[in-house]
Amino acid sequence: MACLFLPDDCGARLTAETRAYWLPREGEAGCMTLAEISEQAPPTLTLILPVERCSCFAVNLPTRKARWVAQALAYAVEELLAENVDELHLTHGDELEDGRVRVIAINRQLLADWLEDLQALGLNVVAIHVDADLLPREGSQVLFIGNRALLGGSAEARLVFESERWVELAPHCAAPRHGHGTLEVAPGQLETYQQLDDPYGFLAVGRPWALNLAQGEFAVRSGTSGLAQWKPVAAVLVLVLVVQLLFNLIQAWSLERQGERYADASRALYTELFPEDQRIVNLRAQFAAHIGQSAGDSGQFMRMLDEVALAISEGMPVTIDQLDYSQSRGDLALQVRASDFAALEQLRLRLARSGQPVQMGSASRDGETVSARVVMGGQG
Repeated sequence: MACLFLPDDCGARLTAETRAYWLPREGEAGCMTLAEISEQAPPTLTLILPVERCSCFAVNLPTRKARWVAQALAYAVEELLAENVDELHLTHGDELEDGRVRVIAINRQLLADWLEDLQALGLNVVAIHVDADLLPREGSQVLFIGNRALLGGSAEARLVFESERWVELAPHCAAPRHGHGTLEVAPGQLETYQQLDDPYGFLAVGRPWALNLAQGEFAVRSGTSGLAQWKPVAAVLVLVLVVQLLFNLIQAWSLERQGERYADASRALYTELFPEDQRIVNLRAQFAAHIGQSAGDSGQFMRMLDEVALAISEGMPVTIDQLDYSQSRGDLALQVRASDFAALEQLRLRLARSGQPVQMGSASRDGETVSARVVMGGQG
């Protein structure tokens, strides 16, 4: 793809007279005005930014989940930058050997203005890279373009410096150190050096590892028109609807199966407690009738049972293994299981909202679940 290299002294706005280095796929490359470039530019091109206008570093991220990365990235880089992180466009990429993630930051408004100016000149950008980040990833890589030198490679550093300062910088760069560029005499402290006639062509060689800043709000699109440009959006919407429908069906099936299990468990408990009843018509009403006959305080029991049932129906992630009611003490004891201790505490707090005292015994872990005895009511 054709590449447009913005100059290292590029201003905040681009005009038709701004000079940049143009590297077409076919034709003559060289430094020319944007007006001249727009006359021969293809439908799409890659924009190469000078590293002078960017900040490049690496940070540790507490998560790799896509929905949390953006927020985690903002917190991770906040203390490393002098600018307000809300004013920056952040792009993250590959991991370093120590697990940190490579990050490139640029002022959001600056990049937006550049893209707007280029679009106004008929230059349609579909990919954005930083020149120093295009260097190979093997060891330390140095590209000498006259007196301007770029540093990149496998480490996190992405720097620009005067070529004559390489001797001072070299001891701080990891070996092996590979050099390329326009200097006729190979600089010292390099394991290899390759003289280049066209350093920009060397950078423009396909670098799949380079970070592409055309993400998020800057995910630029090719200049299609009509209904074709909406096809990707329509495809995503259809996919979302299909996934949502499948989710609803699976959830309904799961809830139906869960309801049947609860109903079977309730019938089994009723049959165990009242084996003389051979015909079950209304389980709740028959249960209340038996409790009213055998206990003098069925109202309190049913109220506590209702609170437990309401808690379960609200989605409490717990399972009741055993239930015991003591008329003499006026308490309801539950043996419950959950995936973690937080779920047990959530159940205790929910039951306490009924106004009844709630106590929870020591919880113990059994494999992937935890269990505890929860007592509701009584003397507290």
